[in-house]
Amino acid sequence: MAFEFSQKVLFKHCDPAGIVFYPRYFEMLNDCVEAFFDEVLDMPFETLHATGGVPTAEITTRFHRPSRHGDRLLITLCVTRVGRSSAGLSFVATAGAETRLTARSTLVLVAADGRSRPWPEAVKQKLLDREEARSHAT
Repeated sequence: MAFEFSQKVLFKHCDPAGIVFYPRYFEMLNDCVEAFFDEVLDMPFETLHATGGVPTAEITTRFHRPSRHGDRLLITLCVTRVGRSSAGLSFVATAGAETRLTARSTLVLVAADGRSRPWPEAVKQKLLDREEARSHAT
């Protein structure tokens, strides 16, 4: 079950040529993850970061086409894998029917000391409920 996040391309996202400067996409993806944790997992970052966090351990990205100031992107997040303390995510950013970016990442739940810790059971179950492989199997 996919999570969708809408993002208008703002002036702050663009380089002097008027297209999204590629590191700004990573900020947009993180905004999508933050909204997912808040709205779906009921684990808002302002609470989570008091005792740890979910840093990105790995990310691979393909930039398909440029995005410009004023474009409206729809970022779709899917859970691809759930581990003891990690989760695999995939992202597709589109503007209308046009794919602008695809990415895959791994997040790791860590304690305040930076060491991985297991997902709380309620959060892990919500991740498992949204895992792609499980969604297709039912």
